[in-house]
Amino acid sequence: MKELTKTISKFDTKSSIKRAGIERKATPHWSIKVPNGEYVWSNKMERVGLIRKGLPYESIEVISKRTGSPVKQVLTIFGVPQTTYNKKKRENDLLSGRDSEVVLLLTELLDFGLEAFNNEREKFQRWLKKPNLSLGGAKPESLFDSVTGIQEVKNALNRLEYGNMA
Repeated sequence: MKELTKTISKFDTKSSIKRAGIERKATPHWSIKVPNGEYVWSNKMERVGLIRKGLPYESIEVISKRTGSPVKQVLTIFGVPQTTYNKKKRENDLLSGRDSEVVLLLTELLDFGLEAFNNEREKFQRWLKKPNLSLGGAKPESLFDSVTGIQEVKNALNRLEYGNMA
């Protein structure tokens, strides 16, 4: 009987991706644009740096536009009265570290959610406002006032993205 010999070559990931015609995603990065500048980060350490410096109060308006909610409603997430917000914004004051962190986490969440909804902004904004079974009947946007709540909304989006009940 003739013996068959098989040559096993090392798997080359780059060649495989090239053959499949798949482009690798660049390192994810997020940004938040305010009238006086843009804040960009691509990893957790850069996020920590921005949190420590603080973001301008104007970034609350960015979150308002991205969620399709009035600024007054977004201010409740931060526990800031409208008059205080107007004064701090006028004085070009910065958000606290905690509030800056929430803005950055919401930016990441909103980018992810928009992607999960195939960049259909209106559908995603409607989803944020509807009670969700996987969140115990809570509206996703009602959980934006805590880091844990934001993570739970992200988990629900993840389940939705991968075909689980969300």
